[in-house]
Amino acid sequence: MNNNTYAQTQLVASHLTMNYGTPSAHPALSDVSLQLSAGESLAIMGPSGSGKTTLLHLLAGIMKPTGGDVLWNGNSYAKMSDAQRTKLRRSDFGFVFQSGQLLPELPAIENAALPLMLAGVAPAEAKRRAQEWLVSLGLQDLLNRRPGELSGGQAQRVAIARAMAIAPGVIFADEPTGALDQRTGMEVMQLLTRVAAQQSTTLIVVTHDARVASFCSRTVTMQDGRLGDAGLASASAGASVAEEPANGVFTAAPAGVQGKVSVR
Repeated sequence: MNNNTYAQTQLVASHLTMNYGTPSAHPALSDVSLQLSAGESLAIMGPSGSGKTTLLHLLAGIMKPTGGDVLWNGNSYAKMSDAQRTKLRRSDFGFVFQSGQLLPELPAIENAALPLMLAGVAPAEAKRRAQEWLVSLGLQDLLNRRPGELSGGQAQRVAIARAMAIAPGVIFADEPTGALDQRTGMEVMQLLTRVAAQQSTTLIVVTHDARVASFCSRTVTMQDGRLGDAGLASASAGASVAEEPANGVFTAAPAGVQGKVSVR
């Protein structure tokens, strides 16, 4: 599935500043710069109000910064129209949020296929690709279940399938375990980081939980809108959690993904 389209690309933020009030108001972000390579996983940590979600929204092109710019694959967000940034999010970026943000009236397969269909892929092909990922994540018996009929962990796996189905260059995950119990949250993080690494997809995770951050290859901290020193976070803290699914069976990922993924 992965043809290394993004193998040489990078996401670069340069001197980002964000003010929500008057120019004299305390900025939500102040002169934030960072760079991510293909396949890298980054955790952004910080207390509530530190600016970490604002940074994620700017990196994803959801909002425009007051100052500075973001480059994806050498293309400047500042030079893009709103429509062009929307198209970029549909074609190049995947999203996993705290509560999944699945549409309650749609079954799992249609939720996972929705970004593909919005990007212009024919419904039958979109569902085929979505089903590949849902099956690989252990949801083969739940394709027609609606979000209200799924557990929290199952719903997050649908969200991961939705994000991965478009073969994204970057996945943005905003508190992806915040609505889950600790064990399920660690299982979701193990799965998310594994499939992202296997696909050479860059992963950006916003979290306040050091255990979640430990799954990423690098961690940065935010305080009062400023970026702290970058550091390395070992995945070993979460490596022993959910080493195999409840039924003891490892399910192969879609064609092109190397190795196996563990699911529960």
